[in-house]
Amino acid sequence: MCNLYTPVDSRRLMAQFGAAAIAQVWGSYVAPLKPGPYVKQKGEAVAGQWALIPKDSPTRIPQNKQGRRLSTNNARRESMATSWTYGLPWRNGQRCLIPAEAFEEPYYPELATKSISWRFARADGEAWALAGLWAEWLDPETGEIVPSYTMITQNCDAHPLLKLMHKPERDPQGQTLPLDKQDKRAVVPLEREVWDEWLHGTPDQADSLIRLPAPELFRHGSVDPHKNITLPGDAALGQTAPEESGRLF
Repeated sequence: MCNLYTPVDSRRLMAQFGAAAIAQVWGSYVAPLKPGPYVKQKGEAVAGQWALIPKDSPTRIPQNKQGRRLSTNNARRESMATSWTYGLPWRNGQRCLIPAEAFEEPYYPELATKSISWRFARADGEAWALAGLWAEWLDPETGEIVPSYTMITQNCDAHPLLKLMHKPERDPQGQTLPLDKQDKRAVVPLEREVWDEWLHGTPDQADSLIRLPAPELFRHGSVDPHKNITLPGDAALGQTAPEESGRLF
């Protein structure tokens, strides 16, 4: 899952995604419930809340019908089609691209109790196009239409880099589960050649595009260069050496 990312600015939104100019209302980082840009179709970008608001939510802070707060900035690929929150946008083809310069995940070194914020950018210098869903919610008090969006996540237990992120899961006896037994989650990057199919294809076509990204796409390291360390398997991942960390981003 992802709870913090760096959005593109309005110039990059136009240059890389071909979106018409919109007023930039987002900051240098986007966190849940904060505004960020997303692309609904070629040439059309929208600024909305990162945390999808279900149609029947009583407030713009996502809630279910009983008023229980929902966390909706990430949608699980496996259950979104039948979800009360995401099912309608998915079935209606309300898919979007979320442009991101980088996204961040927590990395927990072995035996550590605190995580290191780890940032993932593209090795080619382009922005990520992350798979998402969008919605529009009608405020019953003001009549305002509020746009919102969510990032789709997938299991990444089989990915040599992304499976290292997040706090290790443990069994009932407190023992760390093997990596292939944990449900590590990651976002869904989409390459340029499938953008149109993602935005306009059938649900089955779109679902077939949700796959783990190649490790060589990544340029990654600690957000704080002083905390950069060697990850397990770095030689195979092409990780920049820690002493060069100042040039990672």
